[in-house]
Amino acid sequence: MTQSPSGPSGPSGHPRPAGPGAPDTVTLDDVRDAARRLAGVAHRTPVLRSRTLDALTGTEAHLKCENFQRIGAFKFRGAYNALSRLAPDQLARGVVAYSSGNHAQAVALAARELGSHAVIVMPEDSPRSKTDATAGYGAEIVRYDRYTGDRAALAQQLAEDRGLALIPPYEHPHIIAGQGTAALELLEETGPLDALLVPVGGGGLMAGSATAATALAPGIRMIGVEPTAGDDTRRSLAAGHPVTIPVPRTIADGQAVDTPGALTFAINQRLLDSVVLVTDDEIRAAMTFAFERLKIVTEPSGASALAALLAGKAGPLPPRTGVIISGGNIGLDRFLAVMAGADG
Repeated sequence: MTQSPSGPSGPSGHPRPAGPGAPDTVTLDDVRDAARRLAGVAHRTPVLRSRTLDALTGTEAHLKCENFQRIGAFKFRGAYNALSRLAPDQLARGVVAYSSGNHAQAVALAARELGSHAVIVMPEDSPRSKTDATAGYGAEIVRYDRYTGDRAALAQQLAEDRGLALIPPYEHPHIIAGQGTAALELLEETGPLDALLVPVGGGGLMAGSATAATALAPGIRMIGVEPTAGDDTRRSLAAGHPVTIPVPRTIADGQAVDTPGALTFAINQRLLDSVVLVTDDEIRAAMTFAFERLKIVTEPSGASALAALLAGKAGPLPPRTGVIISGGNIGLDRFLAVMAGADG
């Protein structure tokens, strides 16, 4: 029997979180345990400040820069936490994951670090910089059409056929707990914050961040940020249950998700205060600000929370606000195309 962090497929093909011995929720203790596993393996990423940004937004902004994380995004945290818990015989057989790019790289690198091998299901239109990096970490890549294919079903079939452990991009407690270490580090450095803006794709980063932040700073406003074209979590929260939308077409490829996971939704439904939306043009403006004023490079998904801050989408903010810059994986050609409005 294949050991996997995930169980059978649930609605919309998402693996259910109820794998052998897997908890059905995530706690601050889980996030702290993940932090211990990641110590000395993941980077403790910097927190940037900008007087210009504070003046523009009316809040003291603290930017947690996960674009400086290993593989260039927060995803390494959850991937390593999940893989590090697999039995040695399962690591020897290998793992499989599906991703548009950042989880792909994270699983590939975590597998290499732990002496395993990764098979990654990636869209045919994944940015070349992400596919090249994934292959560079030693992973086998299996391509599919994101608009017609079912990536979860394809990965599940590969897991069954080859005896691989399926490592979902967000729908598992160990993934969520690992992602939550970004917010844990942020609040350890800044002290209590009044609000935290977090990009939302499948919801794992937000679920983990909200778990840590609301425990450490009771009363903090948790604000999720989605691209206007990919507002599945906002719609799901309004409906009271996960809903499915057409696969989003947005420059924020890391947030091009059609439905939240059951577990991530359950956590976010309980802990989020709101979800706000940003347009592709607002994301471009945030990438430009990050490049010109902060001197950092962000990918579109990585800049969405900053975009919400700059565009005032969260309304008047309290005195001290955290913002997670979730990633910076973008090649020069695509960066230029995005800035020129030719990619989206």
